[in-house]
This record gives sequence, structure tokens and C-alpha cells, in this order.
Amino acid sequence: MPVWRYPTIRGLDPSRTARAVIRDAPISFKEAYEVCKVLRGMMLNEAKELLQRVIELKEPIPYTRYKLGIAHKSGLSERWPEWKTPIGRFPVKVAKYILKLLENVENNAVNVKGLNADRLKIVHIAAHRGPYHKKWMPRAFGRATPWFGSRASIEVIVAEV
Repeated sequence: MPVWRYPTIRGLDPSRTARAVIRDAPISFKEAYEVCKVLRGMMLNEAKELLQRVIELKEPIPYTRYKLGIAHKSGLSERWPEWKTPIGRFPVKVAKYILKLLENVENNAVNVKGLNADRLKIVHIAAHRGPYHKKWMPRAFGRATPWFGSRASIEVIVAEV
């Protein structure tokens, strides 16, 4: 079995930080990478509001690394100085999982560590590739259709500022 460890971030007081992780979620790693890149460094409340707007299809997430063949979105042109790219999508499924993770880390910070929820900042959030599931669906005449599924793990650390 693998041994999972959180990253150690220098200069942070462990009593003023909280962390949470979601392992092997059935989401796309590429989309999770792009969402995590946007959320890194945000205040926790702002990040939750942004993910809620993504779920409601009101604000797209800019794609900077995995962007080939993706159309431009009009919502990104309004935030051009901030995002620096007009290319984006609405990764609703990933946003739901990451929103659930952010609510979990807020619960850990408030109920376990006793931190102030309004002063929490995301200091670390990262997506990692999970196991790749390969299945085959039997079809007629001795053929088979592949069914491949990707997984991703996401870890987040918040600190009180």
C-alpha cells in the first residue's frame, strides 16, 4: 500500500494551518490541474464563491496548460488582466469535488484547530494523477469496447492570515 504524506511548507505554523485531501476521485486530472492553478493563493471564501459560479455556468476557468482545441469564452475577456488568457471551460464535475474538499478543509480549520474561517487563505493546493482504470465491455461477434477512466487526488492546505 502507498504511504501518503502532506507536503511540508516552510515558514508556516502547524497550529495555524489546516489540511484536507481527496484521493482517487473520478475526475479528470487535467481539469483538476487547471482549477487548482486558479485557486492557489486565493482566500477560502473567494475560492468557494468562484467554484459556485463555475457550477452555475456563470464564470469559466481559464486553461493555460491543457488548452489545445479549446474555444475562447466571453466571460474570460472581462477578466483579461487577471487571467491573461481568453481560453477556458466550465469544469462542473471537478468544481463540485473541489468545493466539497474546500468545505472539508474549512470544517477541519474551524472545528478542529479553532481558526477564523474569514481569514483562511489557500497556501497549497495540488492535483495528482491517480490510478488509470482499464475495463473492457464485451460486444457482439467476439469484439470488445474499451472503457477507460481516470482518477485524480487533490490536496489542500490553508493557513490563517
